[in-house]
Amino acid sequence: MVIDDRWALVEEIRSDGPAPEIRAYRYDLVTGKRTDLSQQKALPRISEPEIGAYDGTFAYSTTDAKRRSCLVIADLASLKARTVSCVADPGYVADPVVSADSVTFSEITAPESPRRCKRILTATLSGGSARAVGATQNCSQWSGASLRGATIWSEVGAADPDQYQSRAYLRESGDAPARSLGLIVTDTIVACGNWIHWEVRTVVNGAESFQLQRWQPGLARPQRIYSTPPDTALTAPSCQDGNLLVEAAHLGAGTKYTEALQATTA
Repeated sequence: MVIDDRWALVEEIRSDGPAPEIRAYRYDLVTGKRTDLSQQKALPRISEPEIGAYDGTFAYSTTDAKRRSCLVIADLASLKARTVSCVADPGYVADPVVSADSVTFSEITAPESPRRCKRILTATLSGGSARAVGATQNCSQWSGASLRGATIWSEVGAADPDQYQSRAYLRESGDAPARSLGLIVTDTIVACGNWIHWEVRTVVNGAESFQLQRWQPGLARPQRIYSTPPDTALTAPSCQDGNLLVEAAHLGAGTKYTEALQATTA
């Protein structure tokens, strides 16, 4: 579910049976009216469960008449949509992350083969085609987010034994050199407000802890905005209605509990 201003976007996924189906509904939080997005002729049907959304815009993948996997961005209020990029079958697009001005996503070609390649692309919400984000190791990019021309992404090879952690990099513009941000928790990069956020795992004297970090264009280095006590796990952060949300599960000795945390994104 995604909550954004006056709208809630809810998915229903039927994965069993001969005809798996993904349906999405937009709820007006003021009137309670529900709109079935599959009934909107101008809106391509959703083909994958991953949806990115921010500030009235959402992005998802669809399958077109040529059996290509395509990334679509659409407006929550008007439901007007445009196709950003497509890849031929059996390739597909995934991992859409929407920021205040961009959509960032991954493109996978030749899946389930030795020639498998995964790369990151980004496009502005104002229009134009997507551009590839230059990788430090070809075909090993995982996911990322862009904001005001800068992109943070992670890389981990399909054959790497540790898929849980990946190496993160930053480009402050399309032609700028890549700066290493070190190891991060895979699939935790998200844009929210004026920041790009992600999680880092550390182990000190055998005790595991996690940190929530953020960066925005103009900063010399990332900021650490939250650090867990030992034996506490974090969920991947999400951006809901302009607020960064994350849950911390305290699993150490004593009382075990989970708390919800919110970070400012202004």
